[in-house]
Amino acid sequence: MKKNLRFVTLSVFAIALTGCASAPIQLSQMGSFHVGGREVVLSGKPIKEVLFAPGGVPAKVDPNGVYQVEQMYVQYFIPQNPRGSFPLLLWHGGGLSGVTYETTPDGREGWLNYFVKKGWATYNSDAVERGRSGWAMYPDIFKTEPVFLTKENPFERFRIGQGAGSYNKDPSKMKLLPGNQFPPEGYDNFTKQIVPRWTSTDEPTIAAYTELVDKVCPCVLVVHSQSGLFGARVAQARPDKVKALVLVEPAALGPIADAPKLKNVPLLAIYGDYIEQDSRWPTIRGNGIKFYEALKAAGGTADVIDLPRVGIKGNSHMIMMDRNSDQVAGVIQDWLSKKGLYR
Repeated sequence: MKKNLRFVTLSVFAIALTGCASAPIQLSQMGSFHVGGREVVLSGKPIKEVLFAPGGVPAKVDPNGVYQVEQMYVQYFIPQNPRGSFPLLLWHGGGLSGVTYETTPDGREGWLNYFVKKGWATYNSDAVERGRSGWAMYPDIFKTEPVFLTKENPFERFRIGQGAGSYNKDPSKMKLLPGNQFPPEGYDNFTKQIVPRWTSTDEPTIAAYTELVDKVCPCVLVVHSQSGLFGARVAQARPDKVKALVLVEPAALGPIADAPKLKNVPLLAIYGDYIEQDSRWPTIRGNGIKFYEALKAAGGTADVIDLPRVGIKGNSHMIMMDRNSDQVAGVIQDWLSKKGLYR
């Protein structure tokens, strides 16, 4: 094992189990803004008559003109008594939005609340073409068609259920992986937050995230799944502004040849349970390990935490929604403290 690629054991990290959920949220500021985006001009399209309300008068709509597209929505929460040395930015995964980090599908406080209560100035985003960031026309502006997920898909693919046919509308009939921590009673509620995604918007998304980092950082990035690639790319472009990169089951990290660009950015990678039983995740995790080893070879460091190895078992891909989500947040919090990023 390479000396700087550390597979963390329970003896290294004290798992925070304090009752953070019972503490009040005390803010000095909260608000929102948009970053990124560009203007696109469309022409040569036919004018349409549109009836906007039953019984109303039709109005002519001219689709030719200037459109604002590819912007990103950001909401921020500044604690009354900040303790994080820098702002903490939460970036979600594919087909999802910033709701990922808000109230869990079964009604518990999510990681957004957790880190705000710990004293982190926290920024939660809806990436380009997600949620409150808005959409653009297909195929005029977004060149590929959107991808939609069935209700069964995440249950079978996010290491919650036991594969094909494991989902059932009745939670008592769902075939969960043994010991799985995802709350089955909240699964249908989880699917209500799934939104369409495009496969052609990575570059505008990275541009918007880079603009966000330029606006509010130095900072800590906490990224999940699809946004692993975005976090790596932005941190490589702004290594002076990203003071730590926390990767929660990153789906991809980009070319291994680019790993050395992160040699001055402390990196933590967290992986959940059931990976060896999955058809895709052994390869996904293996690619991540190669990236971390290349980072080490360039003089950087990476801490890798496989949660089952430190006694935290049953985690799905949606770690921040699992019943033990605060326990995992405590692992991240403790790591950031040990890196000198919390006062």
